[in-house]
Amino acid sequence: MSPACGSCRGIRGWGKVSNNTTVALGSSSSPGSLFYSINRKLHSAHSSTRPQPSYPGHIPLTPFENTFLAAGSALMSLIDTRRADMVAACGETTAGSTLVKLRDIVLESPEGRRILKERPRINSQTLDMEKLRSLPENTFGRAYIGWLDACKVTPDSREPVHYIDDPELAYVMQRYRETHDFYHALFGFKVSALPELALKAFEFTNLGFPMTALSLGASLRLKPPQRARLWTEFVPWALRCGSHARCLLTVYWEERWEQDLDEMKRELGVWDPPAGITIPRPSRIASL
Repeated sequence: MSPACGSCRGIRGWGKVSNNTTVALGSSSSPGSLFYSINRKLHSAHSSTRPQPSYPGHIPLTPFENTFLAAGSALMSLIDTRRADMVAACGETTAGSTLVKLRDIVLESPEGRRILKERPRINSQTLDMEKLRSLPENTFGRAYIGWLDACKVTPDSREPVHYIDDPELAYVMQRYRETHDFYHALFGFKVSALPELALKAFEFTNLGFPMTALSLGASLRLKPPQRARLWTEFVPWALRCGSHARCLLTVYWEERWEQDLDEMKRELGVWDPPAGITIPRPSRIASL
């Protein structure tokens, strides 16, 4: 799986923060990194005026630092697509007013308001995996656990939010990261580069995060036939489906485990992508 195309997998939870360091663009834990040194100097220069963290793991940035980290993380994400921390940093530092817009959209629906009030988290401690395995075929919960098993993925692999100042907006970003795999399960997308890019195109149309559009730059790494399919088949599907669909951040997925998958797609206004990048559903295999 290519993290630059995908899901910001990494350290679970909300870590303790130090006021005199930030994530380095070379390596967040390597004192020898050029970016580590630059970031320490930036924090030392502004330590007297730097705001206190607003939540566990929060690292406040000045406008200059935000711009510096946005540009550097975007570049590093394209150079090394395995750097999930850089993908996460790019997503946060470029989100801007998109998060405010999404928060307001979430607040417009009763389901969305409950999400922001209750702030559920998605990990192996909050999910009853065995219950999901016991659900009937073609329910959303069964599709999700089947996707986790097929792709050998765990729900405990999301980068925590660091660089968004407002705690509520930080949660909106965290919610996006933690529900990304639900989108995979909804469409049956695999976790290789081509389906990840197709999903990123859908997310850009449906949610509007700049990082999801920037991720499409990784299409240069695809083989020519895959790149051609991405732009001629999957991006057009993503544009139509994403713009037609309900904003997926307003969905309280955890309350819909037992919902029929086809019924859910109709309700949300989405349809299956072109063939070739999805995991066959067991119910469909059985009918062949």
